[in-house]
Amino acid sequence: MRSRLKAALATLLITLTVGAMTAAPAAAVTGGEPDGNRHPNVGLILFYSPDGRFRCSAALVTPTVLLTAAHCTADTVGKTLVDFRSVVAENPPTGYPVAKNVTTGYTQAEIEAAGFRSGTAYAHPAYSDFTDLDNWNDVGVIVLDRPVTGIAPAALAPQDYLDAYAQPRLNKTLFTSVGYGTEVRKPESGPQKPTPETYPLIRRYAVQPGQKLTDQVLQLNGNINDTRGTGGTCFGDSGGPTFLDGYVVTVTSYSYTNNCRYLGGYQRVDIEVVQDWLATFGVFPAA
Repeated sequence: MRSRLKAALATLLITLTVGAMTAAPAAAVTGGEPDGNRHPNVGLILFYSPDGRFRCSAALVTPTVLLTAAHCTADTVGKTLVDFRSVVAENPPTGYPVAKNVTTGYTQAEIEAAGFRSGTAYAHPAYSDFTDLDNWNDVGVIVLDRPVTGIAPAALAPQDYLDAYAQPRLNKTLFTSVGYGTEVRKPESGPQKPTPETYPLIRRYAVQPGQKLTDQVLQLNGNINDTRGTGGTCFGDSGGPTFLDGYVVTVTSYSYTNNCRYLGGYQRVDIEVVQDWLATFGVFPAA
């Protein structure tokens, strides 16, 4: 994983893997709410890359495909573990298996033996690795080895759906982002500066007002002091969906600050370059 964003993600995921941070009652990621069963089609994905083990978030969009970010799929080795539980762990450990061979990553057999779903990761072929804002394409998929039953897939927004939300309408529109990211709060001990805390590891959602829209990216305001919303996304929410009117309109891509209390960047999935690629996996927008 080459970018600074990925390096930051690695730091937080090391905590998930080997840390023992003390949990406290959670409000949610930078001020949102525990999700409960509001979005059962949003899952946690866990995978190996050449740099270690990492987690992201993803949305089930067909019985066999999850939608996520390219930076959560581009460097994957082996299979990806998928977990749809709303509450993974209030305190460490997570209970996730460790690959027998961390160099080659998970196998389907290892994941299924531990009671989880497995799949293969793919990244958009035009993903720019955060180098070209005009051709961001930070979108990926996990193709499951076995179809999911009992969970209704999320609906993908029609093409160019967000174009109708240009300013000034955008600032008056509230979006709902969902994921398994770290909660930003003051730790129970030590310096009382709000920082991302790994535990409890649960699915959360945050409501955010729109801030800016480009051909590729939607920016949302995750400032908890903005009374229009309830917070924002953070590390581990990468790849998780943002909903508007019941549609998935973006996946979480990046944060502007290390404490996740400002603007967040979200890859549009309602654009032609993304939807044409998703169609090759049998993922189509709502009619």
